[in-house]
Amino acid sequence: MSPKASVTNLIPLLDIEKEIARWNTVYKVLTEPKPDIVSTQREIIWKKNKSTLYYHPAKEKKYQIPIFLVYSLLNKPYILDIGEGSSVVGGLTERGYDVYFLDWGSPGYEDNDITLDDYILDYLEKGVKRALRHSGAKEISMIGYCLGGTIAAIFASLTKLPIKNLVLATVPIDFSVGIVPDKWLKGLQKGIINFDRLSEVYGVIPSEIMYGMFRGLSPVYVSPMINLISRAHDAEYVKKWRQMDKWTKDSASFSGAAFKQLFNDLYKDNKLLKGELKIGGRKVDLKNITCSFYVFSTSRDTLILEEQSLPVIDMVSSKDKTYQVFEGGHVSLALTGKFAIFADNWLSIRSQEI
Repeated sequence: MSPKASVTNLIPLLDIEKEIARWNTVYKVLTEPKPDIVSTQREIIWKKNKSTLYYHPAKEKKYQIPIFLVYSLLNKPYILDIGEGSSVVGGLTERGYDVYFLDWGSPGYEDNDITLDDYILDYLEKGVKRALRHSGAKEISMIGYCLGGTIAAIFASLTKLPIKNLVLATVPIDFSVGIVPDKWLKGLQKGIINFDRLSEVYGVIPSEIMYGMFRGLSPVYVSPMINLISRAHDAEYVKKWRQMDKWTKDSASFSGAAFKQLFNDLYKDNKLLKGELKIGGRKVDLKNITCSFYVFSTSRDTLILEEQSLPVIDMVSSKDKTYQVFEGGHVSLALTGKFAIFADNWLSIRSQEI
């Protein structure tokens, strides 16, 4: 075998045209403006301070009971309505549900004293009341995603409003475990790491700091460039990559008072799991949840571990309750459209078909 043939066998010849196209795509993606996010058809039905409640009508209404979506306070919520073919909201409206979606907004400095109590008992409570009035429905289904699921569970345990079904996706309930490095987590739990001073200095945690925190904690912020380079020939993937890239870099700010509660009551003291959390002076007891209850996790979640979600299934009093694990990741659950499929499979027989 000639030396030239040996080299060729060891190092396959490159498809020059394909490689040029690949790197042209990568260059274009990195230099062009961020994509516009086109929301599913919607109208504003209520506003409070920076928060907005959107109504997304079903394309062909099939169910009497509407859905109320609750997303995390830590990120902007349009990941659940990021564009046709990838939208959780769009997937649900296509399946015949009216959807109400609460966008918490980004607090300004004047909102530094807004607490989790305020968000849950004032903003969310009033938003659900407005959705019930607008829909004319006697009951509502609530879906909470990530920390939005934690908020939804707390709310459902406290409210007297008629929640028919509660769905929690990739929800943190046990904060004694997680993606945070063990030394950091132990530091938080022992009070060695404390965010009170940060909250007090800034009043409202800037979006740049929130982005930096998430970038440092999860590989979801490290690996996308490799994925883009390897799949630059796939136009549909590049489209979703651009949407995802915009969302990850478009962080929300966070009220200092709520930030302190989040890290002290949940991450440090794990009060929700222990039954010691108080909201509005009332103890949060997840046993108060008796509605139909569905929780699902994903097998490759790099943000919320299954161990953080699993305890909740035994903490609620619901007789009709289901727990499942699906193949996928934390964010791909939304971007692939699977979220709406999983939710619909469970909700469809519990939503009073017209």
